[in-house]
Amino acid sequence: MRTRLGSSTVDPEGGPVVSFPALAHVAVTVSDLAASTAWYTRLFGTSPVLDEDEESGTFHHTVFALDGGMLFGLHVHPGATSTSTFDERQVGLDHIAFGCTPNDLPKWRDRLDSLGIAHGGIKTARYGSGISFRDPDNIALEFFAPPD
Repeated sequence: MRTRLGSSTVDPEGGPVVSFPALAHVAVTVSDLAASTAWYTRLFGTSPVLDEDEESGTFHHTVFALDGGMLFGLHVHPGATSTSTFDERQVGLDHIAFGCTPNDLPKWRDRLDSLGIAHGGIKTARYGSGISFRDPDNIALEFFAPPD
């Protein structure tokens, strides 16, 4: 299989070279849809574009349209009984990172401060810089800026 680091071009088993598609949406399961919708509305600075029962009836989703065409969904599942909160140390999702530039990080830090959202401050590593924070269900979020 042909791969190239730093690129999304792959040759699946000698087939045609294709570009791996960007993420189109992310959906997270939340415990309290009203509380999470209010929290994300404040964070994103916009209202959801969709709030409905999914046609199969297996979940309800509220969806935000973010810059760049990315959709961010909040899901609740009827009959769910989980009482635990998110834990990135379990198998599954580790965190969700929103891309920005290094110059944007202080602005996002200040926005989180103005919203009263606790965060870990701007941290810098060889692979980039970021600000980590959590939503009401403890889901790990980050503003991330690759190095210039």
